[in-house]
Amino acid sequence: MRRKLTLSLAAGMLAIAVPALAHHSFAMFDPNKVVVLKGEVSEFRWVNPHVALFVAEGGSADPARQWSVELTSPGNLKRRGWNRAVLKRGDKVEVEINPLRDGRHGGGFRSVKLVDTGQVLTARLVAIEQN
Repeated sequence: MRRKLTLSLAAGMLAIAVPALAHHSFAMFDPNKVVVLKGEVSEFRWVNPHVALFVAEGGSADPARQWSVELTSPGNLKRRGWNRAVLKRGDKVEVEINPLRDGRHGGGFRSVKLVDTGQVLTARLVAIEQN
């Protein structure tokens, strides 16, 4: 009986751990390539599990020139001095990313430069920092 309980608990813990590991894969980003996006912030989502930044390349409203950038969690960003108001719609930015491997307009965040002030903010995704 005790062995069945132990095996059941182990199986339950493994079932929870596998999706968590899958969620934290950064394999979709190419750590060997860097792209610099020049444009305007169209949206900045301060949400868990990952903050998202949307950039209109060249300030264009054309959906084909919109980029989606994945950052780390709000908690990690907060520890680095960020807050939900640090980027606002219309801010002119230069964003450095590791692009998606499949060629879609998206990537993993490396840094952002606020063009008007020259301020540079960083907070790279952990798995990419290790490469």
